[in-house]
Amino acid sequence: MELTRKLEILADAAKYDASCASSGTEMRDSSDGKGLGSTAPGMGICHSYAPDGRCISLLKILLTNACNYDCLYCVNRASSNVPRARFTVDEVVKLTIDFYRRNYIEGLFLSSGIIRSPDYTMEQVVSVARKLREEHHFRGYIHLKTIPEADDALIAEAGKYADRLSINIETPLETSLTQLAPEKDQRAIRRTMGRLRLKLDEADDAKKTIRKARPPRFAPAGQSTQMIIGADSADDRTILSTSANLYGAYKLRRVYYSAFSPIPDASRALPLQAPPLVREHRLYQADWLMRFYGFDAEEIVDEGAGMLPLDIDPKLAWALRHRDRFPLDVNKASREELLRVPGFGTRTVERIIATRRSTSIRLADLARLHVIRNKALPFIVLSDHRPAPATLDAAGLRTRLRPKPQQLGFGF
Repeated sequence: MELTRKLEILADAAKYDASCASSGTEMRDSSDGKGLGSTAPGMGICHSYAPDGRCISLLKILLTNACNYDCLYCVNRASSNVPRARFTVDEVVKLTIDFYRRNYIEGLFLSSGIIRSPDYTMEQVVSVARKLREEHHFRGYIHLKTIPEADDALIAEAGKYADRLSINIETPLETSLTQLAPEKDQRAIRRTMGRLRLKLDEADDAKKTIRKARPPRFAPAGQSTQMIIGADSADDRTILSTSANLYGAYKLRRVYYSAFSPIPDASRALPLQAPPLVREHRLYQADWLMRFYGFDAEEIVDEGAGMLPLDIDPKLAWALRHRDRFPLDVNKASREELLRVPGFGTRTVERIIATRRSTSIRLADLARLHVIRNKALPFIVLSDHRPAPATLDAAGLRTRLRPKPQQLGFGF
């Protein structure tokens, strides 16, 4: 099979993996004339974003879409009738180097179906990273998918060459994984996550020693995972509770949410329709509230509903359920309280705290502080603004704050 045809098949097969990011790793470049590529701030090319907002292009492919496993939700499952292809290790290395030299990409995201055995598959994936780093001195970003059942020595070697490692937990409930992917074991997945956390902690602890010994390199951008949303009956409350547990127990950098997409010749155990994409979006917003705004998973979703509302964002939904906590005096409220005001982002709150040290914040200052005025004003008190009690208590406040429907265009 021609290399171009392989790329077409294996790039398309990789598109369902959402956990593709290129942030949080160590800084490297080749400005000294040695090596190739850097991590400084077409087919198979995906775009992700660094913490500073830069768009970074990664070559996103599978080593092979052949697989021994028959996961019902996967288009590449063993029983699926799709074209199969497999790259050799050298082909992936050549593609990565050639794409980089043409300025198409800045890094590699590599996953694979399970062939022969988990150890064999993991060894092939690691071989790609080893050749790139040691033979071609590639200093760009590398994200590797790890195989939970693979030998610990292979996982350790993967961390030596990769910037980030990820293991897909697949479903929020262990019972769902048993039903939909009987060859996979969520306990084995969690054990591997635990092993990765130990190695990451060892690297962090070595940096804190008095002598500041150089720790063995291990995935400086940490680990992440992905959950499929809508393939089982798990509600949003369950999903967010699972994510909170993963963040706490394994110190994950990110949990990615991937809305289930119906596949050809699907099992009757799967739903006939995909969940609305806005549900995936709301889960990401709720995840952000847990990670950066101090919310607990249990309080984000209305206990009686179990699902996030689709028409408004979860922070606004929480504020409307807790109107008794508002309005807040922006000039006196604590940072934790300000973070719960609809329309206030983390940077906005930092600007507010810095500004009020020297002057009282007024209505005219909101634009300069990048506040979404229409959303925030019913919930805050300023030096020259106090909402009428009837405004906050009005039954129609939700309708007034709900985003208006927009007609999407074609971009031309």
